[in-house]
Order: sequence, then structure tokens, then C-alpha cells
Amino acid sequence: MEGAPLSALCSPALVVDVDKVKRNAQRMMERCNQLGVQLRPHMKTHKTLECADIMTGGSRRCIVVSTLAEATFYADHGFDDILYAYSLPFDKVERCAALSERLDLFQVLLDHPDALERLRKRPLKDGRRWHVWLKLDCGNGRAGVLHSEPETLQLARAVAEADGVELTGVYAHCGNTYNCKGVEQIQAVAQETTSFTLQFMEKLKAVGISCKSSIGSTPSCSHPVPDMGKLNEVHPGNYVFYDVQQSMIGSCSLEDVAVRVLTRVVGHCPHRNQLLIDCGWTGISLDGAGKLPTGYAMIEGHPDLKLLSMTQEHGRVEPISGPLDYSKYPIGSLLTLIPYHSCAAAAMHPVYHVHSEGRLMGKWTPTRGW
Repeated sequence: MEGAPLSALCSPALVVDVDKVKRNAQRMMERCNQLGVQLRPHMKTHKTLECADIMTGGSRRCIVVSTLAEATFYADHGFDDILYAYSLPFDKVERCAALSERLDLFQVLLDHPDALERLRKRPLKDGRRWHVWLKLDCGNGRAGVLHSEPETLQLARAVAEADGVELTGVYAHCGNTYNCKGVEQIQAVAQETTSFTLQFMEKLKAVGISCKSSIGSTPSCSHPVPDMGKLNEVHPGNYVFYDVQQSMIGSCSLEDVAVRVLTRVVGHCPHRNQLLIDCGWTGISLDGAGKLPTGYAMIEGHPDLKLLSMTQEHGRVEPISGPLDYSKYPIGSLLTLIPYHSCAAAAMHPVYHVHSEGRLMGKWTPTRGW
């Protein structure tokens, strides 16, 4: 099918514009070079070898993953310096140990003294040490120990002093940038997260501890503040695809979004003033409900249409106002959805169809599971 138009694909299909992927990746590398900070790209959005090669510039080093399935997948294909950026799950300590004993550098994340105790009770072979990042909560309100609490410094000291363990770094996710609208708000959150992280690094320095610092999110790294150059690393991920959500936040323009979901009209419902399409929630996810005037996605080239609702294999499309002109949307005609959240949309698909200027070039196959 190489060289064929996108219309040759069966739908629903996730299509990736490789030229936009490369441009997005190159821009992020250039931003980080200008800042003087190491880019450690997150793999969670795409979970493929081909995109990882693009994001690492072919080095296959210095990546972040969100699941052990990803970590193992990349390790099996020659990647190293992998950070498993999920607070250490106790049911997966043995799998983490196997990767730590196999790779030059496999790193884990923790935010609780019990997790440190689990690592201490599972010493690595051949004198190896666990490489540990401490997860800080700098206002995001998800995982992590609060940057301002005395117990956080105590935990960092405990990690640094534990036998068989090394405090490699301090890691914060500024996911609260996802609540922002516009560059000014994004940079205010990025500055706050950076300042809190750097202040914590000073506390560590005062007690004789030296390690790396890293923050990340696609909005903050798309519009970095100068102080981020004082960090060692940043770890964005979604930027390689971007999506409607990121364009609304102000991270990118719609032109930068590299993914689409192709769907076809499979039904006319004039009694409801609706179309049926063959993309249900299994083709794009339910993420974004109620956040767009156009429903669950944007329908490219049809700003007057709304993806109102979805069941497993069907989507209901209706006009934002007025009656539908069904002659514009014959049964079998193709519509293109721009996903609200590309990470969620990509997770629905076992394969991505890669194209350049609308001509198919091949397939990327993501890893799946946990």
C-alpha cells in the first residue's frame, strides 16, 4: 500500500504525518539545546521504535517510559538509559530488578519510604545499585511528595544514604500546565515548578547531596522559561504528536498536530438530523467530553459539524446549527477527525499508518500493556 493515498485505508484508522513528527521533534531538540538542558523524551504518547528514534535523534538513549511494557520493549531493541517514571509498583520490583541488572542504566521513581524499603530488600547482583529518582509534587496534585514538606528532604536523605541505592535525581511533572490558556499562563506554571524544584535542590545541596533535576510537560517545554536552563533535564512527550487539547492550551497550532483518525459515513439519520460514522470510542477514546464546541474531536474542514456522542463502534455527528445537507456526506465518504488527546486516541489503535503529504509510507506498531 506504500505510495497509496490515505483514502485506500480501511477505517477507522490512525494516521501519522511523519513530516510533522520530525518537525515537532526537531523544534524540541533545538529548544533544549538553546536552554542548555538535556532532553529526555517521554515515550508514552506513541510507544513505537520509529518515533523513539526520531525523538532521540537516533541515539536510542535517554528516554522516559510510563509502563514496564514500554521499558522492556525499548530495552529489547537496544535502547538504554531508561527512566521508568511511575512511582515504584511493589508487584513489579522483580521486573525492575531484571532491567536494572541487564541495562547499563535503568532508573526507577519513588515517593514513599516503603518503596525505598522494597528496594533495600532486593539488592541487585554484581554490586550494582538501584538508580532512583525522587518524585516531587510541585503543585500538580498527582503522584509525588510535596516539595515543601520536611519529610520530603528526609526521604531524599534516606535514599542517598541507603546501601545499594543511589539518588540519581529529582523529578517533577508540571501537569497543571494543562489547565492553562495561553503562553503567559503556561510560563507562570513552568516558572513555579522550576523554582520549587531548584529550591529543593538547594536544600539537598545544604545537606551534602548532589543529584540531577528534571521537570516536564509538553506545554512547559513548548514555551520554556529561562530558569529551566538551570535544570539538568526536561521530559516532555506529547509534543511529538500534539493534539487539539495542546492547541487550546497554547502549546502549538492546529497545523502542528501530526495525527488524525480517518472515519467514514455509514448512516444517514434525517429524523435526528445526524450522520453515523464508523469511529466509536474504540477508535478515538472518550477523552475530551464537553471540552470542545465540536464535541469529542474536531472534524477537519467541517467546523460546522459536531461529534456529539459515541458508542463502541459508532459516532453520532450533527450540525452545530441548522439542517444537515446529506448530499455533502454520502454513505462511504471520508471524514477526518483531529483528536482532542492524541495519547488517548493512539492507545486505541494496534497500528499507526504513516504518511508524507498524504501518501502512505508504512506502519508503526506500538507496544501495549503494562
